[in-house]
Amino acid sequence: MQPYRNLSGRSGVRAYQPGPGAIAVEFVDGSVYLYTQASAGAAAIARMLELAQAGRGLSTYISRHVQDRYAEQLR
Repeated sequence: MQPYRNLSGRSGVRAYQPGPGAIAVEFVDGSVYLYTQASAGAAAIARMLELAQAGRGLSTYISRHVQDRYAEQLR
């Protein structure tokens, strides 16, 4: 997992791991969810990867647009 830069200082995301057509996201509560193109859509995964690399907006994007469209809970 790569640490999420959390430029706002208020994010619910701790870390992320990009993969082919997917992203795993670790939240501050320790839970880890895998989002894939099949579960959330290709456009959503692309946007999540952009936000993860930018270090801002990922948690908000997930809560507003992706919600529970994850492929599986890893932890």
